[in-house]
Amino acid sequence: MKCKQCGTEVTDGAAFCSSCGAALTAAMAPASPKQRLAPKPLANADPEDPEELLWEGRFSKLAMIGSWIGAGLFTVAAIALGIALGFDGTKWTWDVIVIAVVWLSLILWLLYQQFSIRYSVTSQRLIHERGILWRQTDRIEAIDIDDVSVTQGPIARMVGVGNIKIVSSDQSTPLFYLQGIDDARAVATMIDEVRRKERRKRGVHIESV
Repeated sequence: MKCKQCGTEVTDGAAFCSSCGAALTAAMAPASPKQRLAPKPLANADPEDPEELLWEGRFSKLAMIGSWIGAGLFTVAAIALGIALGFDGTKWTWDVIVIAVVWLSLILWLLYQQFSIRYSVTSQRLIHERGILWRQTDRIEAIDIDDVSVTQGPIARMVGVGNIKIVSSDQSTPLFYLQGIDDARAVATMIDEVRRKERRKRGVHIESV
C-alpha cells in the first residue's frame, strides 16, 4: 500500500510511513463501536441444511376472551347494583370509575402482552423474545425439547386458542409456556415434528413421554 501523505510504498500493516513518518490511520484505525456491535451473519454448520423460519406468533387477542366476558358481566352487575341500591351522583361516579379501571387494566395488559412478547419457531430451534425497552431473547434447541402439550379452557377451545407447554433438557429453560397462541394445537404439532426431525437427523432416541 502507499502513504496518503507522500505516496511512498510502505509495508502492509505498518503504523507509520518510513519516508515522511505520517501515521497510517486508515490501516491501523480500530473498529468503531457501531462496527464492533454490528450483527454478524451466523455461519450454518451444514450448508445443505439451512435454518428456516417456520412460524412467528404473538399473544392472541382471543386469548383474553374469557376476561372480556368476565368484564362484561362485571359491568352489567355493577350497573344493576347501582340501580337496585339507588346510587346518587357520587356513588355512580365511583361505580363508573371502577368499571373503567377494570376495562383499562385488561386493555393495557393485552397491549403489553402483544408488544412485549414474540415467539418464533425455526427448523432447528424455538426462540422467545420479551421486553419493550429492554429486549431479552431465549433459545431452546429443537433437539433439547422432550415434550410438547397444549392446555385449553372451554372458551379457548371454541376459538382455537391455548397455551403450549414445552418441557426440555435446556438448563436455563427446562419448562416454558407459549401463552395465548392462535391455532395452538397446530403450532404444538409443528414444534413436535421439528424436534422429532432434528432427533432423527442427529440419531438421537426419541423418548416416549
